[in-house]
Amino acid sequence: MSGKYDLILKNGTVHSPGGPQHVDVAVKDGKIAALGHFDDAGKIVDCTGLDILPGMIDSQVHFREPGLEHKEDLESGSRCAVMGGITAVFEMPNTNPNTDTKERIEDKLSRAYHRMWCDHAFYVGATGQNAEELLELEKMPGTSGVKIFMGASTGNLLVKDDEALERVLRSGTRRVAIHSEDEYRMNEREHLRVEGDPSSHPIWRDDESAMMSTKRIIALARKTGRRIHILHITTPAELELISQNKDLVTCELLPQHLTLDAETAYAKLGSYAQMNPPIRSKAHQDGLWHWLNQGVPDVMGSDHAPHTKEEKAKPYPASPSGMPGVQTILPLMLNHVAHGRTTLQRVIELFSAGPQRIFGLVGKGRIAVGYDADFTVVDLAKKWTITNEWLQSKCGWSPFEGMEITGKPVGTFIRGHQVMWNDVLADKVIGEPVRFQETYKG
Repeated sequence: MSGKYDLILKNGTVHSPGGPQHVDVAVKDGKIAALGHFDDAGKIVDCTGLDILPGMIDSQVHFREPGLEHKEDLESGSRCAVMGGITAVFEMPNTNPNTDTKERIEDKLSRAYHRMWCDHAFYVGATGQNAEELLELEKMPGTSGVKIFMGASTGNLLVKDDEALERVLRSGTRRVAIHSEDEYRMNEREHLRVEGDPSSHPIWRDDESAMMSTKRIIALARKTGRRIHILHITTPAELELISQNKDLVTCELLPQHLTLDAETAYAKLGSYAQMNPPIRSKAHQDGLWHWLNQGVPDVMGSDHAPHTKEEKAKPYPASPSGMPGVQTILPLMLNHVAHGRTTLQRVIELFSAGPQRIFGLVGKGRIAVGYDADFTVVDLAKKWTITNEWLQSKCGWSPFEGMEITGKPVGTFIRGHQVMWNDVLADKVIGEPVRFQETYKG
């Protein structure tokens, strides 16, 4: 069957830059061709009662390939993504080996092309050894920029002293992503970890570990004139500081820190609640919500970081930090919308317009003519329960399993391809590299 358009999403509420509209979206050659009312297409998808959002983007995931594929790989992690309504991801460099050379970036891009279900980009890991090479590495197509770990990470991806950090910030021009925890303070406080008690995790990695690091990196960004993006903020004090430095600093929140609190999570989940930076108190969580609704956080990421059940079952602190999240990030936020904690407009800003703005994505982030035909279709009224059967991660668990949710992603479209509909995946994998304005080759 042929028609004027390849695809029409019909009868839904479309969230374009002008706000929600009851119009159809017509797609041709992978691009948005028109908004209006149409019937002439090779494929028509009825979206009656559904909301059509710009494609949702998760700008922080760890898909573990190469080297740690027993936890996750690029195929399985991206399958999680599209099942949860995510159309593009930025993947982190702490794999084995680390993604810190031209050859290793090219290897990841090669592994991902038409094997990942969603569109994708990869971070370059900064080290003390590759600082002077980062100017060239960050220019490679398919790279989302440079990532610095100021607190402990895998292998040699740790840049903890100011001299090395300044060398990294002076090498390149793109926005640099930061894991901000102070390695020196955490080393001094290791004795505060209580064996077998993961609730001591936020005591060890305390507020000051985060704040000291964030103050240091903002001062260095100011000194070098380099834009930075601070990941997974957990303290309201950091967000207040960032609000005073928005000319150089953007930041990210995670739904885990907006949904779980230390008073209940460690008792219920044990080491399954262990992550870096840690799940903190209900008072911290309330503060994060305050600043989210003040507009300070720019994006929402999942920090999808799966480990096997066997690994997580080790007694704390031998248990690894991290939890899966790319499949549940949007459902959690839709549930918060349903319960009045934030608005759907704010969710769209955090997942699509925000990433487009701060990372300079080409053709993504809004429903507008000429943009990629990336859509996340959601049923805001759908009541359902997160089950292990629905989850796709190799790790086989989620801290949110059994949670009752209102609001569900029911369709994922990427460049005009229907990749998921009503929990059923397409029969073809079509993921390609995300394009960025600062590396675009035309």
